[in-house]
Amino acid sequence: MDNKLSVLLVEDDPTACNNIIDIVDNSDDICLVGVTNNDCKAIEYISDCLPDVVILDLELQNGSGSGLNVLNKMKKLSLAKLPYILVTTNNSSAITLETARNFGADYIMSKHQQNYSEQSAIDFIRMLAPVIKGSHKSGSVENEISFTPEHNKKRIKRRIMAELDKIGISQKAVGYKYLVDGIYINLKEPTQNICVKIGKIYGKTESSVERAMQNAINRAWATSDIEDLLRYYTARISSSKGVPTLTEFIFYYVNKLKNEY
Repeated sequence: MDNKLSVLLVEDDPTACNNIIDIVDNSDDICLVGVTNNDCKAIEYISDCLPDVVILDLELQNGSGSGLNVLNKMKKLSLAKLPYILVTTNNSSAITLETARNFGADYIMSKHQQNYSEQSAIDFIRMLAPVIKGSHKSGSVENEISFTPEHNKKRIKRRIMAELDKIGISQKAVGYKYLVDGIYINLKEPTQNICVKIGKIYGKTESSVERAMQNAINRAWATSDIEDLLRYYTARISSSKGVPTLTEFIFYYVNKLKNEY
C-alpha cells in the first residue's frame, strides 16, 4: 500500500460506490481503505487509516449525516497530515459550496457537469498523486501527536473490524472478537499457537476458541453476498473446502494490513 494512493470514499449512491470500487480494483496505483455513507464512520476511517485522499459526497441522504459534518469534524482531529479532499456533489448552492471550501475542501467536482463520471474523479486524483503523496498540506506542529500504544491498539482493532464487517462476519458471533484479536496479535508478532494465546486471554480452551473463529468464518461464507466476498476477500480458496481455513483467514488480513501499521 505504501506506493499506492490510499483513498476513502464517502458516498451514499450505491451505483457510484460500485463504479469506483470496480475502477480501483482494476488499478495498481490506487487502493480503497474504506467505503461508507456515514459521517461518523468516515471520521473513524480518517483517524485510523490516514488516507491520502477523501472522495466526499456532501449530501448523504441515503446514509447518515453529511459531507459538511465530515469536513467540520475533521478540523478537530489532531492529524500530522491532512488528506486531500475531493468533493463530488449534486449540490449547486453557492453558500453550501463556499462553506465546504472554508471547511477544508481542496476541490469540488459537480456531478451535473457534462463530462463528470466516477472515472473522471479517479483520473483527477491520479493526476495529482505525485504532489499528494509528496507534499500535501500538513497539520501544524502543535497539532501533531504521537499516538499512545493503547490508542494505536484501538485504531488497529477498529481497522480490522472494518475489514471483517465488509465480508459479513457478524459482531454478535462469539468468534468475532477472537478473530479481531488473532489478526491483531499476529500483526504485532507472528504467533504459532494463536488459539492457545487467545484462550488464555479469555479463559477458554484452545478447541473452543478455534471452533468459534472457524464457525464465524463459515457463517459469513454461507450467508454473505457472494459479490462482497469476492470483492473484499481476494485470496484463493480451496475448491474442496469452499471457505478459508482459520490460518489462511488470519494471515490474509495480516498480510493485507501490515503495510498500514
